[in-house]
Amino acid sequence: MLFDSSLRKDLARNFMATAVVILTIVMTIMLIRTLGQASRGAINPSEVMLIMGFSMISQLTTVLALSLFISVIATLSRMYGDSEMVIWLSSGRSILTFVPVLLRFAWPILLAICLLALFAWPWSNQQIQDLQERYDKRNDVERVAPGRFQESSGGKRVFFIDKDTPDQNTGTNVFIATNENGVETTTTARQGRIEWRGSDRMLVLERGEQWVQQESSAETRWTRFEHYDLLIGESKMSDTGLKASRQVATLTLLEQPTPVHMGELSWRLGLGFCALNFTLLALPLSAVNPRRGRSYQFALALLVFVVYYNMVNIGQNWIAHGRLGIVQWMLGLHGLATLGTLTWLGLRHRQWSWHDLLTRRHQDATA
Repeated sequence: MLFDSSLRKDLARNFMATAVVILTIVMTIMLIRTLGQASRGAINPSEVMLIMGFSMISQLTTVLALSLFISVIATLSRMYGDSEMVIWLSSGRSILTFVPVLLRFAWPILLAICLLALFAWPWSNQQIQDLQERYDKRNDVERVAPGRFQESSGGKRVFFIDKDTPDQNTGTNVFIATNENGVETTTTARQGRIEWRGSDRMLVLERGEQWVQQESSAETRWTRFEHYDLLIGESKMSDTGLKASRQVATLTLLEQPTPVHMGELSWRLGLGFCALNFTLLALPLSAVNPRRGRSYQFALALLVFVVYYNMVNIGQNWIAHGRLGIVQWMLGLHGLATLGTLTWLGLRHRQWSWHDLLTRRHQDATA
């Protein structure tokens, strides 16, 4: 009872401290990134904190998994460093008796990670996408107040429109000044309206004039037109499949087993398996020599965490492109990781080390 309560108390204390530190770092990074998006006009400045909150929800799975991994390593490595582990092992306990205690402590966190990955992740991404789409629908022309000059969201255009019509998609006395790639363009028109052509938003100008001047040569060209189309919002086609899958509910992924959906499902399920394997892996990984520092264990743990998570992302990409099936990848990655972790635990239980195994193999080879 004393063993169980003292270990779980140390784990809880280290987990809370680690989670607070990592959450602070992630929140700072998210705040900087969200403010950068607001300054570029990608999101509504008044919704910065809301989008930041949804972004934090989507990152909680990684934060909880990393906090759990580090807290277990910090607790057990301290026990090794203070020779407390030697006392427990000398009293008749083995390294395997730590596994039930770790799982009893970690199961609520593991459950939270699974629920966040399966349900909160797509929901938060969908909320962010809805906010961005709602703001993007306010195109450059709609942002212009009647009788006022307004800079576009990208900062490359200046608009002036008299909106004396009840329709929000039309206006009169249009003025547009553009500066792109060393070319200054000034366009005026009696009337303009917004049209959708496919996934592109076009500004159709009627009865106007245009001046084009090259900044390098000062060459000026003047054109009068009766009809002129100007692209003011093109669709973003890059990675649309993967981005859309992040917003799809888990039940929909199962009902529509396309390669992209299966790749996303493998990523969500993989987060739970990663957290479980990290919890078990921390037990043999935390064994340190009391005469040495613990920095090696933390560096190795961070390396293992980064490699494992990158493999999960690589597997998502491979499954989405049809290179592998979800069952083969899940068994290949997480199954082998679990098998390797249990093997390492067995070696620690028998008080073997990699150095002992290599030394014994060398002695057998020379005999």
